[in-house]
Amino acid sequence: MLCASAAERNKEPILSVLRECVDTNRPLKALEISSGSGQHVMHFAQAFRNVTWQPSDVDSQSISSVQAYKNHLKLDNVNPAIYLDASQSWESWGGVQPESLDIVVNINMIHISPVACTHGLFKGAGVILKPQGLLLTYGPYAVNGVITPQSNVEFDYSLRQRNPEWGLKDVSFLNSLAEENGLFLQKIVDMPANNKCLLFRKESQV
Repeated sequence: MLCASAAERNKEPILSVLRECVDTNRPLKALEISSGSGQHVMHFAQAFRNVTWQPSDVDSQSISSVQAYKNHLKLDNVNPAIYLDASQSWESWGGVQPESLDIVVNINMIHISPVACTHGLFKGAGVILKPQGLLLTYGPYAVNGVITPQSNVEFDYSLRQRNPEWGLKDVSFLNSLAEENGLFLQKIVDMPANNKCLLFRKESQV
């Protein structure tokens, strides 16, 4: 069981945001893209027993960690983790069907992955979410071309030095990607450690 200190710190603040917008009175289906260690999905699954959670990752070590947490906690509302590469089309996402999910969660991936993963995330969410379904993304972002505070500026620089395709993405860029894929930015929630939760909804079909 891998343990990421950042995940341990932010899992409860992110859960608080989810509590504001997740219905606990009916069965729901959720997909976490880029589950990492599995700490987030296990924390959410314990809080929302009405939600069936599908963890996923592109990294085999992460998939093993998720499974170890699942076995340890014996959570029957968490499915076995699947391999999922967000840069690839949703058809390759382990058999997830169009308009079958109520929630898609993506935490701390957008700034440390090629931009193709961000494009794939929004394209896929636009297909697999039900009308009015929720896409929650979490991490550090630029706003109108500006990164604050200085620690995030330095973080962005260090990421781009490691990989030119990495780095903080602008909220306006993500909003435009969302709109291209039938989603709209419903809410921005400021979070601890200079991060944000972005809440996108899938538009209802007219």
